[in-house]
Amino acid sequence: MAPNRSRAPLVRVVVLNFNGGTDVVRCVDCLEHLDWPQDRLEVVVVDNASTDGSPAALRERFPRVEIIDSGGNLGFPANNLAMRDPGDAEYVALINPDAFVEPSWLAPLVDALEEDPKAGAATGKMLFAPTFVDVEIESPTFVPGAGGDVRELGVRVSGVEVDGKDEMANAQLVEGFHGLEHGAAPEGLFRWSSGRASVRVPVAPGAPVGGTARLRLAAEAPKQVSLRSGDHSVEVPVGTEAGWAEIALAGEPYDVINNAGSQLVEGGYGGDRGFLQPDRGQFDEPAEVFAWCGGQALLRRRYLDEVGVFDESFFLYYEDTDLSWRGRSAGWRYLYRPEAVIRHLHGASAGEGSAVFAHYVERNRLLVLAKNAPARLAASAAFRYLLSTASYARRDVLGPMLRGRRPNTVLAKRRLKSYLAFLRLLPAMLVERRRLQRHPVVSSDEIVQRWTVVR
Repeated sequence: MAPNRSRAPLVRVVVLNFNGGTDVVRCVDCLEHLDWPQDRLEVVVVDNASTDGSPAALRERFPRVEIIDSGGNLGFPANNLAMRDPGDAEYVALINPDAFVEPSWLAPLVDALEEDPKAGAATGKMLFAPTFVDVEIESPTFVPGAGGDVRELGVRVSGVEVDGKDEMANAQLVEGFHGLEHGAAPEGLFRWSSGRASVRVPVAPGAPVGGTARLRLAAEAPKQVSLRSGDHSVEVPVGTEAGWAEIALAGEPYDVINNAGSQLVEGGYGGDRGFLQPDRGQFDEPAEVFAWCGGQALLRRRYLDEVGVFDESFFLYYEDTDLSWRGRSAGWRYLYRPEAVIRHLHGASAGEGSAVFAHYVERNRLLVLAKNAPARLAASAAFRYLLSTASYARRDVLGPMLRGRRPNTVLAKRRLKSYLAFLRLLPAMLVERRRLQRHPVVSSDEIVQRWTVVR
C-alpha cells in the first residue's frame, strides 16, 4: 500500500544512462510504477552523451521525466549533476540503468531513514536479474607445473548459450572455477574448471525450466567430460580446439544475491555483501552495513550536504565506497533493508571482466585506500598489488618464454597500466587525505577495525 500522500517526503530518483537502450527504458518504467505518491517522486535521468537513441525514447515515453545532458561521458560521477542541488527533495535515490525495482522498493528505505536520523543512506536487496539452474561439469584434470602453476585444471569454459542466445555475460562460473584468463579467438576470455565445477545458467524469473544450454569447452588434450543438469546427464568429447557441448536444462531455478549492502574486505577491498550466494533467506533481516551500493541506494539530503558527492577523478567504480567511507569518518551510518528488492543485470553497464572494468576497479581501490585508509593499509595494498603483478608476469610471460612458447602479456600490461594511473592521481588523493583526516569524528583505524571482514 502506498504511504500517506500528505506525509510522504519528496524523493528524487537519479538514473545514470550511457547507451542504456531498452534496459534504461525498462528501468524508468519500473520507477513509474513504484508504490509512492507520484507528486512526491521526481525521476531524473542524467545522460552521458548516449548515441543509441535512448534519450529520445525516454522523452517520448516518459514526458514528466527530467533528462539532464552531461555534455560528454563523465562516468559514474555524472550523477553529481542531479545530486548536488536536488531542489526540495529530502532524499536522493540512485538506480543503475540496468536495474529494475519492484513496486515496494522505495518505502522501506524511506522508513529506515525516517526512523534513524544518524543514518545517511539505506540500501536494499539487489538480486541478479535472471534466476539460475546449474550445469555441473566433471572432468579429468592435469597440473601445468611450469612457472609454479600447481592448479588442477579440467576444461576451459569460454561461452554459454541458452536456446541459441549468447548468455555468457549473465552466466555465473563460480563453484569449482579458477580466475578469468585471456586467450586467442574464438575463446577470448575463459575460465579453467577444476575436476568438478558448476555453471549457473540464467533463465527468466518465473518461467518454466526447459530448453537447452550449450557450453563452449576446450582442454589441453582430448578428453571425455560429463555434464549434468538436474536429472539430465550427457558424456561429451572435448578437444584442444574450442567446441560446443549441449545439454537439456532441468532443476529448480533459484535467485542469486548481487548485493545486500557493501562491506570492507580484508586487504582493503570493497565487496558486495552476499555476492554470488543463492538467496536462501540468509539476508532477510535488517542490518547496519559498512557502505551502500551506488547501483541502488537512498541517500539523505543532509548527508550529501555535509559529506559531498562523488569524487569526479574516479570515473568508474569505487566512488560509492569512497563516499561511504567519507561519511563514516563524519559519523554517519548505513542501513540495509531486505524488503527493498531490485533486480540487476550485473555488468551490463560497463562489462564485468572487461579491460575497462579491471582498469578502474584496480586503480580506484588503491585511490580509495590512499585517500581514506590507515597509512599502513594503503601502503601494504599498493605493495601487494606490485607483487601480484610480478606473479602474473612470471606465470603468463616468463614461464611461456622459458618453454619456447609465445607469452601472454595482456594481464601484466593491464595491471601495470592501472598502477601507473594510480600513481598519477596519488598526489591529489594525498591532499584530500590531509583535509579529510584533520578532524574526523571516527578515525580510519576505528573504521577498519570495526568493519573489516575476512573472505
